[in-house]
Formats: sequence, structure tokens, C-alpha cells
Amino acid sequence: MKLKITLLAAAISTLAMTGCEREVPETDKQQSQVASAETGSAAALEAANDTLSGNPEVIASTNQLFEDQFQTRVSRSPEFKTFLGMKEDYDKWDDISPKFAKETLEINKRQLEALKKIDPEQLDNATRLSLRLAIRNLEQEIEGYQWRLHTYPVNQMYAVHTGVASLLINQHRIDSLPDAEAYVARLQGLPAHFDQLVENLKERADAGVTVPAFVFPYVISDGENLVTGAPFGDGKDSTLFADFKGKVDKLSISSEQKAELIQQAKLALQEQVKPAYEKLNNYLRELEKTATTNDGAWKFPDGDAYYQHRLNVYTTTDMTAEQIHQVGLSEVARIHDEMREIMQKVKFEGSLQEFFEFMRTDKQFYYPETDEGKQRYLNEATAIIDTMKGRLDELFITKPKADLVVKAVEPFREKSAGKAFYQRPAPDGSRPGIYYANLYRMSSMPTYQMEALAYHEGIPGHHMQLSIMQELESVPSFRKFGGYTAYTEGWGLYSELVPKEIGFYQDPYSDFGRLAMELWRACRLVVDTGIHRKKWTREQAIDWLAENSPNPQGDVVKAIERYIVMPGQATAYKIGMMKIVELRENAKQALGDQFDIRKFHDVVLANGAVPLNVLEELVNEWVEETNGGAGVAN
Repeated sequence: MKLKITLLAAAISTLAMTGCEREVPETDKQQSQVASAETGSAAALEAANDTLSGNPEVIASTNQLFEDQFQTRVSRSPEFKTFLGMKEDYDKWDDISPKFAKETLEINKRQLEALKKIDPEQLDNATRLSLRLAIRNLEQEIEGYQWRLHTYPVNQMYAVHTGVASLLINQHRIDSLPDAEAYVARLQGLPAHFDQLVENLKERADAGVTVPAFVFPYVISDGENLVTGAPFGDGKDSTLFADFKGKVDKLSISSEQKAELIQQAKLALQEQVKPAYEKLNNYLRELEKTATTNDGAWKFPDGDAYYQHRLNVYTTTDMTAEQIHQVGLSEVARIHDEMREIMQKVKFEGSLQEFFEFMRTDKQFYYPETDEGKQRYLNEATAIIDTMKGRLDELFITKPKADLVVKAVEPFREKSAGKAFYQRPAPDGSRPGIYYANLYRMSSMPTYQMEALAYHEGIPGHHMQLSIMQELESVPSFRKFGGYTAYTEGWGLYSELVPKEIGFYQDPYSDFGRLAMELWRACRLVVDTGIHRKKWTREQAIDWLAENSPNPQGDVVKAIERYIVMPGQATAYKIGMMKIVELRENAKQALGDQFDIRKFHDVVLANGAVPLNVLEELVNEWVEETNGGAGVAN
């Protein structure tokens, strides 16, 4: 990957002064229309080109093969079916046994063999790209099987035992009596599901892979929270009981039927759910006794090779840990300089670190730790997104149909969950996209970051990109529901930058918040590689991040703990964003007055998520077509 760091830094700096585009969170504002392609848009050009080449029969059979392979994957995951809005196997959980993983490997090998028999020369451009991506994805999955135990099925960021509750609450709709019965069946099925989970944890422990010691209090607490309250004991209804009751109450069935369903759920919660969580937590307490404070992936068998594999997967590049570390240091220095310019604008006298402390602690930047303070945050984040929606035509041709909503992270998981995240809408439109803001501690959610955060998680960030991808009609299903972290999160970070170009971030402190969030992603390059390759301790990483960013201490600790349990993932954001900016600036230079930001964004979004090298090829092809055959100078 050609990351021209010096040129790119200057480009980002220039964009920051003139205005830039923000990242769209994966929330529920995925509600734009896939507009009919304008003459000259990427979608129209691709469609025109594709009519001129390819064997129709081979193209049709290849696309059918993509769909068949995708449906094979769907058929093996009841939870993915629920995510897709399907109600098949609505009463079941995924099989997470080693046997199932081995079967999946063999299926992947057979699917790869079938794909490699296809002659790419017989395909049109779109199908050829899909074939290339399908082969790449399967090869990577097959390669990754050797590292299947180098993961943490239970951690504070994502875990089986909290994931089941999140799925029931957020994705298991109850529109009928059978839906309610399926919910109860899933409650009854948790003991067997958690038994598989415990076996997975034991297998990993035997292989020398145990989550670090700091994780256990979080995950044990999360499990305890889910079996607290009625019907497990006194107090208000527990999270799952309240969810079930609320959904059943809205059904058009008799009072007697509702009462019977609620009684069934009550018994399932008492007789299956509570024992399942208690058994899991008992095992976690035993496992905690053997946990260490060695935090990096280097501690695993062949840990360095595993970490390089994760970097390759997440960044979709072949950059080494050392290269990524150095890019991070360079970007941190650049952003610090831009922050000093804002210090001058607001007439702050003192060092950058003193300014950071001011931004961390001054009460003007934080709403109170009250229900009113939390609601105010949600209301204002919603208003920011609504304002941005009114300006989308200036920046985009293709827009999403799905709606987006802003919600607070649920109480049962807010203590351990991340600062903000996005959940895609249901493909059938039955569930909007959701931008989750974690309001557990208002002191970790400064108002000066509210604008950039809303752009990243909502519009034009994750919601826009992921909804458009999911709504595309011209790509196979595996591309609609797959993804590449560098592309998706790179777009999210880029989306924080773009709104500045059309006049947003008028408040210098809000613009500082934008820079602070970009700085945060640059710092990730340093601390992630520091932890997993250079053997930094948790404390070393916390100290470095606290010194180099304005975020509150609690924010810093939670972030480092996240990077520890998700090796390599945090590096994707900045690497992806830098590539998108680089491609944009190259296209501007090549096209001059012919450059249209809306068409550039259409090239980036209208093909769905792709690896960064493929994105570069698509942009360069668009530039060449727009420029009458002249390519991009590198």
C-alpha cells in the first residue's frame, strides 16, 4: 500500500482548514434512497461497461454460485438469520463447537475449489470483482483456521454471554405467538449453548490462550447483571424479563395467552437462564486464578505471526507492525501541531498537555451525570444527524433508504461496552440502524466530540456506508453483508473530516473534538503495535495514550483494554482513512475542474466494501474514464 505520508499529511491538514467529511456510525439512520445514477456516476459507468463484455450464461451461473455459497453460510447460523430479519430457526442459537468449526473449514475449501474453476475472462467487470473478493475472503478464512484458538470468546467488548442478550433484546422481534414461543425456546437453550462456550474456553486455556486478568471482573459482572431482578429475586424486572414482557404486551392475543407466555418465560429464566449464567461465572472465576497480566498477542504460540495475520486482515495491506507504528508517531505529531493552532484561536496560554487537561476537566464540556443530562446528549446527537441529513445532496448521489435512531447503550452492558458503536438496520426495513452512545459516565462523553462522533457512527459515516452497501441491488449477498474493517472504519473516520468542508465545526472546540478523534485513531497505531509487537504493558500503553491525547483517564483505560482483547483491529481506522484521502487528493490533481466530490463518493460507496488496493483500482479507473483515458500519476 502506497501511503505517501508526507503528501497525505499535508492533504489532510489542508482539508481540515477548508472543511471535511465525517464518519457515519453504524446506527439506525441508514435511511436514504439509492438514487438513480446520474450520467457520469460510477454506477452508470460500470453498468455501461458491463453490457459490453462477458458471457451471460457464465455470469448468471457465477452469481448463482455466490448466492448458493452465501445461503450455505446463512443456513448454518440461526443468529445471522435473525440479524437478516429471517425467522427460520428463530428458536435456536449458533453451534460454536470445534466440530462445527472443522465442518466450516471443509465447506470453505470446497467453495474455494468451485470458485477457482471459473474463468474470469468469461465475466463482466462487476462479477469479476465479486469473484476476486469471494476467493480472497475464503483464502483468508482458511488461512485463519490455524489461529482459531487465538481469540477470546468472552471479553468486555464482545462476548457470547452478553451477545445472546443483545440479540434477544435488539433483533428478536415478537410479532406473533410463535415468535414469543421461539424467544422462550432460546432462553431454554442457553444451558447447552453456554456448555459449548465453556468447552471453547477450556480448549483455549489448554493451548495457552486465556484472556488477561483485568477482563474477568467486567465479564463476570455483565453475567451477574443479566440475572439480577425479577424473576430471579426482588426488585424491578430483569433486563430480559422486561424485554419479553414489553414485546408480548403489544401482541394482539388474549390476556390469558399473554399470561401463559410470561409464565413460560419466567420459568425459563429461573430454571435455565440463571443456572446457565451461574455455571459460566463459576468457571470464569476458576479461570481467573490462572490469568496473567501479559496482555499482548506476543504471548500466544506463534504470537508474532498471528498478530501480523490480524494486521493483514484488518488493514487489507501487507504493512508490518513497525511500519504502522511509525505512521502512527508521524500522524500524532502532525495532529498535535494542528491542535496548537486551535489553542491560539481560543487564546489558551500553556502547553499542549495543559490544554488537554483543561479539555478533560472543564465542566463546560460535560453534561451532568443525570437522566436529564443523558437525554440532552441523545437529543443533541439526533439533531446533529438530522442537520447533516439536510446537506447530503451536496456530497452524495447515492443515499440510504434505512432510517437511523440514536440510543443509549443498555444498562446491562454499558459498564463494559465501548464509547459508541453502530448496529446495522434489518435488510427488510423492519429495524432501523442504531447509533449507540455509551452514557454510563457522562465524563467520558465530552460535548466537543459530539459532532464528530455523530458523523462517524451515523451520517455520513457508518449508517450511510453500511446501509447503502446492504441495499445495493447489483452485488451478491456476500458483499452486501460482508466487509473490510479498513474500508468501513476508514470511511467512518473520513466522514468526520468531510462535514468541515461544507461549513460544520464552527465552534473551535468542536473542531478540536474532530482533531481529538483523529488523534485517537493515530494513537491507536502506536499503542496497538506497542502492546502486541513491542511488548508494552497495559500500564505503559495507558500512560502513553493519556499523555498524547485529551481523553479522560477512564476513556484511556477502556480504550487500551479494548485494543488488548482485539489485536490489530484498532489499526484499521487511520490506515483506511489515509488511503481514502490519498485517493481523493490524487483524483483532484488528475481531474482538476472535472473533479466532482459527489461522483468520487459514489465510486467509493456504490461498490460496497472492498480491500484498499481494490478501492484504489476502482478510483483510478473512474479517473481514467472521466479524464478521457489519462490515468492517475503516482
